[in-house]
This record gives sequence, structure tokens and C-alpha cells, in this order.
Amino acid sequence: MRRGLTLAGQLLALQLGIVLLVVGAVAAVSIAESDADFRGREGARLRSVGENLAVNSTVRLSLSGGAEAETLATAAESARAVSGATYVHIADATGRLLTGPDAGRAARLGESDALTGRSWVGVVDDGSAFLVAHVPVLDEEGDLIGLVVVGRSYPTVPQQLANASSDLLTYLAVGAALGVAGSLLLSRRVKRQTLGLEPAEITGLWEHREAMLHGIREGVVGTDTADRITLINDEAARLLGIPDARTGVSVHQQELDPHVRDVLTGRVVGADRVVLAGDKVVVMNRQPVLVRGRRVGSVTTLRDRTELTALRRELDRSRHTTDTLRAQAHEFANRLHTIAGLVELGEHDEVVRYITRVSEVREEFNREVTRRVNDPSVAALLIAKGSVALEQGASLRLAEDTDLPALDDAHAADVGTVLGNLVDNALEAIATGGWTEVALSSDPDGTVSATVTDSGPGVPPELAEKVFRQGYTTKSADKGSGQRGLGLALTRMICARRGGDVRVENGVFVARIPR
Repeated sequence: MRRGLTLAGQLLALQLGIVLLVVGAVAAVSIAESDADFRGREGARLRSVGENLAVNSTVRLSLSGGAEAETLATAAESARAVSGATYVHIADATGRLLTGPDAGRAARLGESDALTGRSWVGVVDDGSAFLVAHVPVLDEEGDLIGLVVVGRSYPTVPQQLANASSDLLTYLAVGAALGVAGSLLLSRRVKRQTLGLEPAEITGLWEHREAMLHGIREGVVGTDTADRITLINDEAARLLGIPDARTGVSVHQQELDPHVRDVLTGRVVGADRVVLAGDKVVVMNRQPVLVRGRRVGSVTTLRDRTELTALRRELDRSRHTTDTLRAQAHEFANRLHTIAGLVELGEHDEVVRYITRVSEVREEFNREVTRRVNDPSVAALLIAKGSVALEQGASLRLAEDTDLPALDDAHAADVGTVLGNLVDNALEAIATGGWTEVALSSDPDGTVSATVTDSGPGVPPELAEKVFRQGYTTKSADKGSGQRGLGLALTRMICARRGGDVRVENGVFVARIPR
């Protein structure tokens, strides 16, 4: 296939065309100026020659007295030789030539009005163009007795250019050379800046990049140093909840969660930042973009971890069961050691009383949970948390007004997640010997209300809202984990997704989870 001009070639051709147009325009202006100068200067000189000949007494006498044509021809030739005109003719009052090779014929007057007694200067085309001056010859009474015709051949275009300025052609040649050299340099610079790529190749690269960008399953957001979006693919727009996002718009003008905006702008740094974007759990990683060692922006990748979070909740349930079994095993081992010691001491009656007392304490809490909480998964969660509390030297108890019916699976899963996060948060806040109390109830419309109170220091009023923000935590976080401050934020997200809410009232956590 034959390829057309390259980008550099096209630019060179365009620049050369512009140079030629400029040179042509300059030449046209120069020719026009030269033509006007020739007409004015030479026309005045031809008229002066004609006027001198018209007032010549010999010419006037010859025209008045009918002298021989040789006398007029001699006077005309003498004027021509002195003035340098192409020709000088004399005609009678009717316009018939009396001298020259066309003597006896009518003079070509064109638009001249010299026969009316007025001088005229103009161009007459007699096969060739001539600049002509027609000067009337008048007798002593002022009557027209003849006509002097003085002409000079009109210069050609090259002659007009030469007449315009002796250096004009040199200037035009130098200008054209400079224009060509500049065009060559410009074409080389453009080719270097485009890395030698042609427009079709650049378009192909852009289309290929767009196809890949919108085809990958991870979200990608690019920003410049002013936090303006330079690129964003479909997945990123979906995860961030901004389907109408446009490039060139600042991140600060988008309706984003503050923590998401902080990660995109670099105010929050770290790998695998877990954030909540609407009802989605998103992992974000932000990296600076360097070009030739200079920072030009950043690129942030987003991964949807909502499904993994759901699986994590399922694993949390398994972990709760494991924790329960581990705590029970630990507790059972301690009690076995106590029983073994009493047997070795021969305190058989004390062994019976000890076993009875321990069984009653353990069974009392289990019976209370199963009697007040009719949903098996939530009841199992509370029993597991009770064992965890006992292991750390604390206690978990149910409020007197707790009454929870059986729930459907999805509702029970969300209630378990919310309750587990609130209880874990309370157990971490209390010291050894402290207590945590849980109250559960259900409205007629199926909305579950969960209240968690503990003996810890409580949440200060000024932090009652901040504790639910993702990334905010009052606990120390492992370096680079990026996971702290997510439990309560996830709790609020689950409640809000069901149309409920979670809040802190006087240090007590209250959650509403509609059916």
C-alpha cells in the first residue's frame, strides 16, 4: 500500500504553501506599487513631452498653415529621441495621424477626450500595452488644430518587479529560504515530540488505550497535580457512584465520600485502603505518576470487595463458633483441674457442689439467651460472645426487656453482623471485670432494635458522630493495615442500606435494622 505524506511532510508542505502565499502576496503588492509608480511618474513625463511639443511654434505653424509632413515628422522624432519615449506622433484636429508609419490613419484614442481640448494619460492596447499621453495643440485663439500622441511600452511583470526594488527579488529569495528552513525545523520538532508516530498511529494508540481502560474489571482513576480527573473508566465510575464523571473536572466537585476523596487526593496514604463508597466496600491504591522524573499526577486503582466482605462476615460467624469452642475448652480444662484437685484432696462432697454450681451458672445464661432470643443464629452469636467475655474476665448479659423473634436468613445475617460489631467494640472498650449488656427487640413491622451498653469510659459527645466514619478509630492500628475504623462504618452502611440507622446516645449504641 502506498502511504501518504507523513505528519512532518504534511507540516512541511503546509508551511511551504504558506511561504509561497506570502511571497506571492508580497510580489503582488510590489507589482501594484510599481505599476502605480510607473503610471504616475512616466505618465507625467510623457505629458510633459507632449506639452513641450504642443507649444512648439514650428509644430503649431505647420498644423495651422498646412506645412509638409516632413517638418512635423522631424519635430516628432526629435522629441522622441530626447525623451526616450517609444513613439511620438502628431495628428490633425480630427485625430488623423500625420506622422509615423501609420500616417493617414486615425489614431487609437480609446477613452481619451483629448479632442475636446483636454490632456489625457492612460493605457492603450494596440496589440501591446502602451502608456500614452494625448496633448491637444491649440492656436492663438485657443482652437484645436492638432494632437500630440506620446507613448511608451508598458513593462512586463519581471520588469515591474525589477523596477519595484532592486533588492526585492533578493529579499523574496531570502524570505523563501528562511521559510523553508523554518518549515524543516518545525517538521523535525513535531516528529520528535510525537515520538515519530503518525496521526493514524496516534489515533490507534488512543483507541487501544480507551478500549483497554474500559475493558479491565478494576476501576482506574487518573488525576493531575490540581486533582482534576484526567481519565476514569466505567468500573471506577460505577464503584464511586458517579456515572456522569467527566475528565477535566476536579475531584472536589464530585459527590464523593470524604474518605474516598482523601484517598484520591493523597491526603490519606497507604496501600490497600479499605473505604466505603455508597453500599460498596472498595480497596483503593494510589500511586504517583512520574514523567522524566517530574510528578505529573497520580493513578488510583479500585477493587470491589463487597462480595469478599460478605464472605468475611460468614467467616466471622465461623470464627465466633471457633472462639466459643476455644473459650469453652479453656474453661472446661480449668474446671477439670479444679475437680481433679478436689478429688485428690478427698473433698468428694465439694466436688458435687462445685459441679452443680458451675453447671447452673453456665446453663442459666444459655437458657436466658435461648428463651429471649428465638432466632438460632443470633442466639448462637450471643452465647459465643458470652464465652469470649468470660475468657477475658468480663461478662455479657441480656437486658430484662430483650425479646427477639425468629428472622429470615438475610435479616438475621445483617442483625448478626451489626450486633457482633457492636459487642466486639464494647468488649474491647471494657477492662477485666467489666460488663456488657445487650437489649434486643422487634417492632410489629419487623424492625429490629439493638442496644449495647458497657461499663467502659463511653464515647465522648464530640465523637458520637466521628466513630462511624470510615478510617476513624480510637484504637492503635498496625502499620499499613488500612483496616482499622471499618467495623462501625460497615455497621452504619448495613443499617442505612436497610433504611435504618445507628447512633450513640449518652454513651449507648443504638441500632435499628428494618426487615
